[in-house]
Amino acid sequence: MQPSSVPPRSPAAHGPRLPAAVVCVTALLTLSLATAPTWSASASAAPLVSSASGRCLDVKGNVDTPGTTLDIWDCNGQVNQAFEFTSAGELRTMNGTRCVDAYDDRTAPGAPVVIRSCDGRATQVWRQNSDGSVTGVRSGFCLDGNGAGTANGTAVILWTCNGQSNQKWSSPTAPPSGSGPCDIYAAGGTPCVAAHSTVRALYGSYNGSLYQVRRTSDNATRDIGVSAPGGFVDAAVQDSFCAGTSCVITVVRDQSGHGNDLWYQGSAQVPGSSQSSPAKATSESLTAGGTKAYSLYINPGNSYWRDGHLTGVPTGAAPEGAYMVTSGTHVNNGCCFDYGNSETSRKADAAGAMDAINFGTECWFGGCAGSGPWVQADLEWGLYSGGSQSWNPNQRAFPSKFVTAMLKNNGTSQFALKGGNAQSGGLTTLWDGGLPGGYSPMKKQGAIVLGSGGDCCKPGGGANLSAGTFYEGAIVAGYPSDATDNAVQANIIAAGYR
Repeated sequence: MQPSSVPPRSPAAHGPRLPAAVVCVTALLTLSLATAPTWSASASAAPLVSSASGRCLDVKGNVDTPGTTLDIWDCNGQVNQAFEFTSAGELRTMNGTRCVDAYDDRTAPGAPVVIRSCDGRATQVWRQNSDGSVTGVRSGFCLDGNGAGTANGTAVILWTCNGQSNQKWSSPTAPPSGSGPCDIYAAGGTPCVAAHSTVRALYGSYNGSLYQVRRTSDNATRDIGVSAPGGFVDAAVQDSFCAGTSCVITVVRDQSGHGNDLWYQGSAQVPGSSQSSPAKATSESLTAGGTKAYSLYINPGNSYWRDGHLTGVPTGAAPEGAYMVTSGTHVNNGCCFDYGNSETSRKADAAGAMDAINFGTECWFGGCAGSGPWVQADLEWGLYSGGSQSWNPNQRAFPSKFVTAMLKNNGTSQFALKGGNAQSGGLTTLWDGGLPGGYSPMKKQGAIVLGSGGDCCKPGGGANLSAGTFYEGAIVAGYPSDATDNAVQANIIAAGYR
């Protein structure tokens, strides 16, 4: 949290542009389940959130001195992060006492943005566009996170409008009552493009199938849905269907509406796969929401996949976030218990071709604390516990029964890893910094993998030796804010995994 009275932060230089301090917009979504953000500012003021970083537009140092520059900073609910567009085109902040101003009326890109007393001058007139950009009417330039930077203190400047995510800003909205994790992500400006669970609906209104089972006795299949919209699985349907025989889970349905169902590798829906089989449907039962549920209990030889590059899953250097609820009690050191973005080719194509959460006891480069399991990032050609192949002092093990694991990556300069107990407490930030060398920009291909590495499961392929448990997870477009991450964790705890 940025304190209310702090010495001025020195601006950080990001990339080749001028290192000027400037207006920044980042999304603060102070959500506790379905609680809307509360700002100590006028009721009509709200944060402006950077789509690239998830951080808030911020008056540097929380001071109202005319000439103070703007930057981006972790959303904290203070008045220096509350902004309001007026009917006159002003962008007011600091309880409406100051106006955002294009410094010195410069006509070349790179000018800093500051606050001044509101006096109606042309450099204080702004236009909020439908694509999320904010344009200075006088200059025609857009508010821009300098050099596409995403770190705290990155200056916001005026730059030629280019449609990139560091020029797009949004105000968070409160998710609807009875929300799930994907409602929270959507309210924070980072919508789910894939949402999977064998336990519950991840949207407050979802009323479809969670997964499909196939029974051994006659190869008949049955989709297993929720007991009520936005609720938990109706496990009694599975118990009745599989009574007297055994069942496997053939597909985990996508709740996002993008059609990104995860079929087991080895099925007809994953052409060319041959070295994977579906997981048993009854290996582990649990309680969530006070009702019985089953996990997707993956052992070596089980894995699931979907080519989602044409259905909303981010590709290339587009920002992305993901989370999953897994278990620290069913793990191994086999490659690779992953959930996230993977290769459409199912080959280990290049550094940056994957962007997936990894959870297990394998530590490729050494320096992981304890005996694991650890939350890491599988970025292809390496599992990373931090930004390099070296010791990360913040890395720690998560051996609890239910674990929240998170990964977010802006695609060009920054990624973050978080973990926590899915039954209680907050998230621990394990890494929030630069990408490893050779991984910028990312080269994501947009497939989704669950339970194996990216180079699985074609003839001659491998990376299908892992054990792990999957209860729920989602992939989102954009870089979620820390406040959104915290709200999702609170929602997971409220689900009552037991």
